Amino acid sequence: MTRFIVLLSLAVVALIHSSADAQQFTNLLQNKSLSQWMLPNGKDVENGWTFDADGTLHLQGKGDNIITRNEYQDFELWFEYRISDKGNSGIKYRVQKYGNSLLGIEYQIQDDAGFPNLPPKHYSASLYDIMDRSSSILERKYSPAGEFNVGRIVVQNHRIRHWMNGNLIIDELDCSPKFANAIAQSKFKDQEGFGKNHSGRLMLTDHGSEVWYKNLYIRPLSGMVCLPR
Repeated sequence: MTRFIVLLSLAVVALIHSSADAQQFTNLLQNKSLSQWMLPNGKDVENGWTFDADGTLHLQGKGDNIITRNEYQDFELWFEYRISDKGNSGIKYRVQKYGNSLLGIEYQIQDDAGFPNLPPKHYSASLYDIMDRSSSILERKYSPAGEFNVGRIVVQNHRIRHWMNGNLIIDELDCSPKFANAIAQSKFKDQEGFGKNHSGRLMLTDHGSEVWYKNLYIRPLSGMVCLPR
């Protein structure tokens, strides 16, 4: 498994740097800088989130959630992540203000083995508290404890997809009755319009756990029509 993750990580980086569309990708951690990120109040990020010597973004201590300065609609996001033992975090996207809270759909990141009593829709790569996975045949591949996993999110034409270490976990239409019903049974059921907005910021969450990110690349995609699969 370790060799597989290393090869997959190298393939991701090679694809981003060698693709004909490579110029469309933006490195959200360019030059070990958080200039493309801010605190929810609009201030610069000064605490908690720092860069290790190899350029990996590392949250330790209190850093608060951080959000991108730019908003995104349809997009593709590649990233590598590592979570601490019994840790919990996540990447939210299309984040907007709902009442007094900044909320968005979330690619869940956690040490699943450390939370055996949580429901499956809280497992890594799930649509947090909305859907566990899109089919019983879709399986998660976990890298060994302490090593990086490779994540990918693609949202286009109302289609939401999450990958974990090369395996597709989520493949849903956000305009489908199935999706609406899943939200109605989630913790977001009382947030009017949740999951229906199609633009917003990215958020790296701070849930009090150490987490690491590297090779965080995004590019915009075209489309906004609900197309059947």
